[in-house]
Amino acid sequence: MYNKNIKLIIALLIIAYAIYQFTEGFVGAGIMWILFSLIFVFLYFKNEFILLAFLKLRKQDFEGAKKWLNMIKNPSSALVKKQEGYYNYLHGIMVSQTNMNEAEKYFKNAVNLGLSMDHDMAMAKLNLAGIAFSKRRPQEAKILIKEAEKLDKRNMLSDQIKMMKDSMKKAQIPNQHYGGHRHGRRR
Repeated sequence: MYNKNIKLIIALLIIAYAIYQFTEGFVGAGIMWILFSLIFVFLYFKNEFILLAFLKLRKQDFEGAKKWLNMIKNPSSALVKKQEGYYNYLHGIMVSQTNMNEAEKYFKNAVNLGLSMDHDMAMAKLNLAGIAFSKRRPQEAKILIKEAEKLDKRNMLSDQIKMMKDSMKKAQIPNQHYGGHRHGRRR
């Protein structure tokens, strides 16, 4: 895994060579080299291993996604801030089925670092709400659900949000039905 700045240096060297091609009269070759340099600029902002991990996750291949993410040895130096957010987001998705504590840590890091897409941020907050609710922190879960609703401008997560709200209401009904006592009978 190369440092993110090496990609920019490579792009600048290619652009310099493209300018040389223009001065020598090879306009077509110069344009081709400039287009080629845009690949490295793109990969500066969108890490290739994170893109490949996303593709594996779309196919539900968690092992393949983990393999690509493990190729990033030092995320803080190899990735820009938002990429590091997605690095944590993807790890959170992968471990959310097996280890809630680790998933919570990854999702919190992703939210703190930032994600470029609102629906990704909404999904991270919805996952955090589910974890908070399962750890019996309903107030935190409600706040996170409201934040996820605000971020879900296209209603892509409306079904999941509705299911989460319904399950929270069902979990609170027994306490309200029996007057708030834990054991279900009055003393």
